[in-house]
Amino acid sequence: MPTPSMEDYLERIYKLIEEKGYARVSDIAEGLEVHPSSVTKMIQKLDKDNYLIYEKYRGLVLTNKGKKMGKRLMERHHLLEEFLTAIGVQEENIYKDVEGIEHHLSWDSITCIETLVEFLKRDSGRIQELKAIRTEMESD
Repeated sequence: MPTPSMEDYLERIYKLIEEKGYARVSDIAEGLEVHPSSVTKMIQKLDKDNYLIYEKYRGLVLTNKGKKMGKRLMERHHLLEEFLTAIGVQEENIYKDVEGIEHHLSWDSITCIETLVEFLKRDSGRIQELKAIRTEMESD
């Protein structure tokens, strides 16, 4: 299993490749707010662990293992954003909160959250009930 830091890099690389078709060290560094030298070290580690193939001065390509993990991490991130939105977390807090919790939840917990989000989505009245309860609790 990748470390939380490796997950952040894989998620960023996967997202960049999806959006631009490539991921450069400078783009990864900017997105993660780290130094390019840190990106290069992590890319070498991800290469060693077969998540990507890195050739100096030529760029990088995700392996099937890296693509699968990157996609899974992006889906986890999106699911957590959707969950926090559904339960009424203020929009300005969602990204920071997702970043804070995504590495601390087991995949079992992620699956349970996914089931709950699907349950809420199947009947929009459920989300309205949830909001009404929250409003009620806040007024007490």
